[in-house]
Amino acid sequence: MVSQVMNQIRIADIVAALHGLFIVFLDRVFDTLFALTLRVSCVQSAFRNVGGAAEDAEFFKNDNPIVLELGCGRGEYTVGLGRMFPDKNFIAVDIKGARMWTGATESLQAGMKNVAFLRTNIEIIDRFFAEGEVSEIWLTFSDPQMKKATKRLTSTYFMERYRKFLVSNGIIHLKTDSNFMFTYTKYMIEENGLPVEFITEDLYHSDLVDDILGIKTYYEQQWLDRGLSIKYIKFLLPQEGELREPDIEIELDSYRSYNRSKRSGLQTSK
Repeated sequence: MVSQVMNQIRIADIVAALHGLFIVFLDRVFDTLFALTLRVSCVQSAFRNVGGAAEDAEFFKNDNPIVLELGCGRGEYTVGLGRMFPDKNFIAVDIKGARMWTGATESLQAGMKNVAFLRTNIEIIDRFFAEGEVSEIWLTFSDPQMKKATKRLTSTYFMERYRKFLVSNGIIHLKTDSNFMFTYTKYMIEENGLPVEFITEDLYHSDLVDDILGIKTYYEQQWLDRGLSIKYIKFLLPQEGELREPDIEIELDSYRSYNRSKRSGLQTSK
């Protein structure tokens, strides 16, 4: 009995020691990873004070434009864009910190001062940024949320949220493998008369492929390997005008994408 107790104590000591080392490791790796405590009444950003002096910025220490990647996964796009545009600040957003570990580690090791990671639910993203604070939004391979439009990141429900912190006529990029997401977004844009700067159903066979759009995420490469075409839309979101949801049935995707819930037995959805 005594030996068993001593063994348990030793095991507990080892676990505690390893846990301590792990916490120290995370503290060092995630200097760029924000796990902000939500304050519903908070309207001032942790990243930049709109209209204030550059030196008042709490994180980036400058007044450069801010670009968000929502649902960033491993953060490859944010890191890639951060390298290309040192005169812009990039913030990758996702609810799963484990996914962001790759990008956060890479940006930290590279000493990138214009890249940050924010761990939060995208449904409350408007509570982290002030009015007119963000210039662009990237939606890279978002879950199409075929069952519920209110969870779809290109729905008017999210467009209204984006308006709270995006500059007027701010740019929104959608890059997706999902025909459902692409088709729905086209109808949403048409329904509301939003300006479109570029649209293609097959990005890598269009004349638009450049360094920016050539950044490939982990999952994108797998979809390309499966023979799926990549769709892309670049459009603007004005501040004025009432937004309306498109009332149209859209054929569901016929395949199950990585890390997405299994499709229902329905063939179409709104």
